[in-house]
Amino acid sequence: MRTLAISGFLASLVLFAVVEWAARRAGSRIPSLGDICAYVMRYEVGPVPVGRIGVFGFWWWLGWHFLAR
Repeated sequence: MRTLAISGFLASLVLFAVVEWAARRAGSRIPSLGDICAYVMRYEVGPVPVGRIGVFGFWWWLGWHFLAR
């Protein structure tokens, strides 16, 4: 089961790299990861910066699962 989870995360990492490479080609209509993050960070509902809270939550989750010991 652990091998399956690691394989899934590695496949996701490779997929992100391929999409980012495709986004940076000349004339590509695919947004880069930076463009997507900038769009999400601007999202607000009234005075609440929902996008920033979501990005912060993602980084917290990533650190909790992969960096904390």
